[in-house]
Amino acid sequence: MQLSVKHLLGIRDLTPDDINLILNTAVSFKEVLQRPVKKVPALRDFSILNLFFENSTRTRISFELAEKRLSADTINFTASSSSVSKGETLLDTVNNILSMKVDMIVMRHSATGAPHFLANQFKAKNINVAIVNAGDGINEHPTQGLLDAFSIKEKLGELAGKKVAIIGDVMHSRVAMSNIYLLKKMGAEVTVAGPPTLIPKYMKEAFDVRVEYDLRKALEWCDVANVLRIQLERQNQVLFSSLREYN
Repeated sequence: MQLSVKHLLGIRDLTPDDINLILNTAVSFKEVLQRPVKKVPALRDFSILNLFFENSTRTRISFELAEKRLSADTINFTASSSSVSKGETLLDTVNNILSMKVDMIVMRHSATGAPHFLANQFKAKNINVAIVNAGDGINEHPTQGLLDAFSIKEKLGELAGKKVAIIGDVMHSRVAMSNIYLLKKMGAEVTVAGPPTLIPKYMKEAFDVRVEYDLRKALEWCDVANVLRIQLERQNQVLFSSLREYN
């Protein structure tokens, strides 16, 4: 069985079968971590570029470690130490790197839709390089959504019928969006909870989720609470009185 998509750009593009395939494959690879030698040849002779235009610690290291444990050759790119800092465009950067014949790109970018832009460019030019979205603007963070779903399945068995509260800065969180798309596709119930200034007014109608402004009520309702940090780097106005109030 194969995924229905070439690129992992967002949960929105995946079918329930795609999601189950990814989660079930992850179970088999988790067993590898219990071995004395935590390495398999699944991606031997593959070159993977980690193309990060935003700062990252956990995501970048997690991808690099997974790639190496699957025997891939990895190349790490950070915008601050590249020609991007001198004005080179995203497309220029990628074209230069593609001349080095990489097989896959893992990409994080502050601009919503940047991985989709690249995917469209590759399709137009018949370039056979897969793209994994490691977070784009406030759009999606699909691998984090998949990881959260994996954790819920490990603890509770299935996603269908479970009640999940996504709490905090929903308005600016790409993780929240990927979680909402995934949980709804897999039959879970979702409540978004937080201060009114951090919950988009269109959430209930657009995504068929419950909206709750009372934290206690949200916690009493749910089987799982997914708590978000405040996304100060994506805010351009004051939306709450203090971090202490938020916490």
